[in-house]
Amino acid sequence: MTSFVDRVVLHVAAGDGGHGVASVKREKFKPLGGPDGGNGGRGGDIILRVDPQATTLLDYHHHPHRKATNGKPGAGDERNGADGGDLVLPVPPGTVVKDGDGNVLADLVGQDAEFVAAKGGRGGLGNKALSSARRKAPGFALLGEPGDSGDILLELKSLADVALIGFPSAGKSSLVSVLSAARPKIADYPFTTLVPNLGVVQAGEFRFTVADVPGLIPGASQGKGLGLEFLRHVERCSVLVHVIDCATLEPGRDPMTDLEVIEEELAQYVPDETLGGRPLAERTRIVVLNKADVPEAHELAEMVKPDLEARGIEVFVVSAVAHTGLRELMFAMSRHVSEARKELEIATATPKRVVIRPKSVDDSGFKIIRENTPDGEVFRIDGERPTRWVRQTDFSNDEAVGYLADRLGRLGVEDALFKAGAVAGATVLIGPKDNAVVFDWEPTLIAGAELLGQRGTDLRLEEATRPTREDKRADYADRRAARTAARAELAEERKAGHWATAKSEDVEDSEDSEDSRE
Repeated sequence: MTSFVDRVVLHVAAGDGGHGVASVKREKFKPLGGPDGGNGGRGGDIILRVDPQATTLLDYHHHPHRKATNGKPGAGDERNGADGGDLVLPVPPGTVVKDGDGNVLADLVGQDAEFVAAKGGRGGLGNKALSSARRKAPGFALLGEPGDSGDILLELKSLADVALIGFPSAGKSSLVSVLSAARPKIADYPFTTLVPNLGVVQAGEFRFTVADVPGLIPGASQGKGLGLEFLRHVERCSVLVHVIDCATLEPGRDPMTDLEVIEEELAQYVPDETLGGRPLAERTRIVVLNKADVPEAHELAEMVKPDLEARGIEVFVVSAVAHTGLRELMFAMSRHVSEARKELEIATATPKRVVIRPKSVDDSGFKIIRENTPDGEVFRIDGERPTRWVRQTDFSNDEAVGYLADRLGRLGVEDALFKAGAVAGATVLIGPKDNAVVFDWEPTLIAGAELLGQRGTDLRLEEATRPTREDKRADYADRRAARTAARAELAEERKAGHWATAKSEDVEDSEDSEDSRE
């Protein structure tokens, strides 16, 4: 059963934003109290956070699909939806995050270091937030934005100061067990070590970590054996210790040949330059001639030691079984590690130059791409804001579609389409290629718009001025005066005989009509 995993592909999906709601406040004696729709909640993020207790990516190997919770939709009475919960994924220190193309996104080193692997979608605005002095009664709301999703690659690269490298069964695990409190598996067959083993070494008052890297063989940098899978654990080590088996009985094996073969594999392995690592061939070298407790091996070690020292390499003859030569080796490693840490402190102490790249004054936030497809010529609008606005538009609501057109017009999309050569009826795409929204573009019609009134207005919600007491008295006096004048006019007409003449004429007309019916 697999118990150690240092490389895994993780499928992450952040939470979607909750939808906004279109609602109208209704109260007793006030059936139309204005918009009161709340906003949708934000979708949850997926966060990778360093956990010192984590040592492997095994959990993500068994469960590679991870999704955060969605935001809740808004409600009436100006109630906003709840935000989705963030999903925090613990990872071991030294985890490198890459995208699908192999680009490094983050190098998680240090306590509580974290990286947002997938950003949750924004919540949609309700019609209360969309209302303004010009748009008093929006009959629509914005949809929640989908959260980010995709695949990321997690690679674990051990945070060790010293790496023990060499052929299988060279005694690396035995050396770690006597230098530190680590207890790796030790046996007399090749590839006993299947996973990197870390041990903490105390040399006086100085403390450092040692990594036992699984055995390397010729062709390890091309994928042979286990070397390629674990050479990444050597990238962060400042000191490389060659552990050479002087007691091997395999044909064609001797200390000088073993050293040259391993050095060739290290030279061919290319570390990740984006992490700031030097090539492995430039790291500090120490050679350990192991198994000196065997008489023939001790003689061979004393024979080749001068040749190795002539190359400028520090050499130690040790025996992990007899515990000889370990103290000198331990303090030599601590000295090199201390020097490497001082160089790193000097490099990190130099303040980095902050480069500010302000946006250009003519940067509109989008661009028009003219493309020729098998279906004809199309115009693609590429930009963060237009893409987000399209995602948040409810295309089943005509007013929401009109609001989108207004926003795109204010952004300058229509003018840019004219300049790009688009004509009425042209195909316009907004959004990514795999999920774009397609329009048959029609330029905005200005004529006759004043007859329709402003979008987002409701005549029932127009504010009316309440009459004062003086206004009511003046209106009452005007009505009394008009009634008195009408009565006086009727009286004058009665005295003049207009009413009698009219009555007799009506009688005559009625008699004539009856005669005609007969």
